[in-house]
Amino acid sequence: MLEYKPNLVLSTKEYKVVGTRPIRHDGLDKVTGRARYGADVLLPGMLHAKILRSPHAHARIKRIDTSKALAMPGVKAVLTAADLPQHSDRLADMGEGATSNYRFLSDNCMASTKVLYKGHAVAAVAATSPHIAEEAMALIEVEYEVLPSVLTAEQAMKTGATLLHERLVTGTALMGPSGTAADSNGTNVGKIIEFRMGDLEKGYQEADVIVDRKFSNEPVHQGYIEPHTCTAMWDAEGNLTIWVSSQGHFQIRDQSAALLKLPVSRVKVIPMEIGGGFGGKTLVYMEPVAALLSRKTGHPVKITMTRTEVFTSTGPTSGGTIRVKMGATRDGRITAAEAHLVYEAGAYPGSPLYGGIRQIFAPYSIPNSYLKGFDVVVNKPKTAAYRAPGAPQAAFACEQVIDELAQKINMDPLEFRILNSAMENTRQATGPVNGPVVYKETLQITKNHPHYTAPLKGPYRGRGVAAGSWHTGGSGAASAAASVNADGSISLVEGSPDIGGSRAAMAMQLAEALGIAAEQVKPSVGDTDSIGYTTMTAGSGATFKSGWACHEAAQDIKRQMVARAARIWEVSPEDVEYKDAVLRHKRDSELRMTFQQLAARLNATGGPIVGSATIVPKAMGDCLGVHIVDVEVDPETGKVDILRYTVVEDVGKAIHPSYVEGQIQGGAVQGIGWALNEEYFYANDGQMMNNSFLDYRMPTALDLPMIDTVLVESDNPSHPYGLRGVGELPLIPPLAAIANAIERAIGVRITQLPMNPARILEALEAKENRRSATKK
Repeated sequence: MLEYKPNLVLSTKEYKVVGTRPIRHDGLDKVTGRARYGADVLLPGMLHAKILRSPHAHARIKRIDTSKALAMPGVKAVLTAADLPQHSDRLADMGEGATSNYRFLSDNCMASTKVLYKGHAVAAVAATSPHIAEEAMALIEVEYEVLPSVLTAEQAMKTGATLLHERLVTGTALMGPSGTAADSNGTNVGKIIEFRMGDLEKGYQEADVIVDRKFSNEPVHQGYIEPHTCTAMWDAEGNLTIWVSSQGHFQIRDQSAALLKLPVSRVKVIPMEIGGGFGGKTLVYMEPVAALLSRKTGHPVKITMTRTEVFTSTGPTSGGTIRVKMGATRDGRITAAEAHLVYEAGAYPGSPLYGGIRQIFAPYSIPNSYLKGFDVVVNKPKTAAYRAPGAPQAAFACEQVIDELAQKINMDPLEFRILNSAMENTRQATGPVNGPVVYKETLQITKNHPHYTAPLKGPYRGRGVAAGSWHTGGSGAASAAASVNADGSISLVEGSPDIGGSRAAMAMQLAEALGIAAEQVKPSVGDTDSIGYTTMTAGSGATFKSGWACHEAAQDIKRQMVARAARIWEVSPEDVEYKDAVLRHKRDSELRMTFQQLAARLNATGGPIVGSATIVPKAMGDCLGVHIVDVEVDPETGKVDILRYTVVEDVGKAIHPSYVEGQIQGGAVQGIGWALNEEYFYANDGQMMNNSFLDYRMPTALDLPMIDTVLVESDNPSHPYGLRGVGELPLIPPLAAIANAIERAIGVRITQLPMNPARILEALEAKENRRSATKK
């Protein structure tokens, strides 16, 4: 029997609906198999397409002969890059505040002059069956001029290294990818970012202890279960409809329209259910290809990736290296810190470099700091986002150095973090000033948690902690529309794809505002023609922004309901109040109607009521998560077992605590996999050697204990219900927390990810060799 609650909510404010745990509205469809995912689309006359991919990591395309494939019975069309519209390779405005390099985006969908990684798309075949398409694909003849490849940032940055893009320019903008210029001599460094605050050398002079370490990690995949899939239909009137599983159907619409040079009004994207994304389903890969094949054939065309294609041809997160140097006084004050981050972008510029730089020192108040980051192209798949893009590997480095400093001055690691914690109005190393944050409070709650205070006995066992922060809330525009039905229910349409229970969270926020039950709301995700523009489900922002839009749509309904009641009663709207789903005259107690009663009379008293809202919320500051983990290391095999795991996280307000707990537990599990097992393993020729779930080792339930959670509710003032966002933060601390626990278990600090059995045994052997040398 546990002596504590494994999932604890430290609540600050109670609501009637928000903070409860209703059954999710789409739950029955999901568990019975009725929910329709991208691969479930089946249209009359539909063709199936397959994509021919490069067998080389770097090569010039000299010739493509598709004649044999076109002659095969059942083949309806073949597509190459020559069929795609040509684009400038400079930055362009995609609208809605987004920028992209259309040439790079198009080339990643279908290589034009060069292939830049093994698995790069070269041609596509549409046929009456997937089997015929696959057979025809083998008949396409491609002549390559194989070029030297660079597989690591270190190789790519060397003088004389092979260039992926001959005219690439090194940019300095914080956000957005780089472009090319005719007068550039070319480089593999797509971007350099630099920040400086205070006097770094003075800070080091004031320090009594200094730690300087270099860390490295390999690319890691998001690990979603559902492969990428899409179906496109280009009709006779020139309108394109795309069915797709993605994290943002408006994003897919805008990218597809831009690449195909169509007005967005000609492109309709219908969101299907999504079987996981975690940041990896935010870019187009096959959609423009399927669309052009549909235009060529006059039939709808479906493309579904294999698992191998998902691994080798879509975006993992960045590999790279990070060096952190930090100094502190004997009483535990950090005086100076610097970090040098080198992130692999894959074949095209645009790694999550800024995310790493933005967050690496964000949890702490550091008077003197220097940050420099490099975005480097290499012959690997173009990177994509993965929960808190860029931050987990940054925290892996910083939080280990923090831990080592605490060890050197013999201070409790959490006490050291509390002493140096950032606070409201603290300026971060990258410039922003913190808004309302509860960093110290969250750290103190962690220090007092029964897990942290419990004894940990036994050899080769260790307890580690790590912290991480993430900025949430400002992820773009959102829209919602809510129709009042005659039975008092609400039909809600919003624009954020549901990848973690957000339908329920949206319904709950609207229900809270109206004073009705969550079960009275029927939420759905509208297509791009049915709801106003909504940015991606990303940035820990979907429940924040779309929930806020739902709240505002409810306010619109309330205003209209008040006006309708006033009309029925023939009084002024100023004399009518709406409270707890009841409308009352402020002075005449006889004039009273429930929400349901008035809903039944709407059509006869002036027509239906539809509430709508759009919103573009600003970023509202950072939140903190702290992880505690106990491990046991087997010195014979190097295997690391997770004995106990606890996450303490500032969530603002948990709209649906069960889903918040699930998000946190899922993020921690992904972090455990990244820390101990997961990596892209490449051969010297650029071939990924573990491109299946059999060889790409992700944790299962057999590898894990229960992940305990503590939801710290801090009542964020920047949102109607105080939430912050929880989707990304749980993945930031696990890597470092596990590394710190391993160090305490075996006395060796591991600086390379993953910390798999081979590396553990190597570290133990090196430790033993040092001990033997010391004895001699």
